[in-house]
Amino acid sequence: SGGKLLSSRTRRSSSRAAALLRLAAVTIGRSDTALGAFYRRLSARIGKQKAVTATARKIAVLFYNAIRHGMTYQDQGAAAYDERHRQRVLSNLQRRAKTLGFALAPIPETAAVS
Repeated sequence: SGGKLLSSRTRRSSSRAAALLRLAAVTIGRSDTALGAFYRRLSARIGKQKAVTATARKIAVLFYNAIRHGMTYQDQGAAAYDERHRQRVLSNLQRRAKTLGFALAPIPETAAVS
């Protein structure tokens, strides 16, 4: 391959740990947690299977950090995750508008209602 990326697909795995992580990802997708909100956002955008894989990987990284470094995971909840995502999208929009020579301004509350 000469260093060229041939495929970005994840290969099938018969690992029991991978199967359990995917099962945990599907289950956590129905919960009102930050990981659940992450799963739901991804599944709407890229599909259920890829969202399961991405969420399982995120759970694996959290598990590894908990075991290896003794870090604790404190869930912020779905509302906090959604707010952080909203802020990130807003700052990206503002940055892009600025590079194009525009400035974003919020709509006044009275005009937004009607």
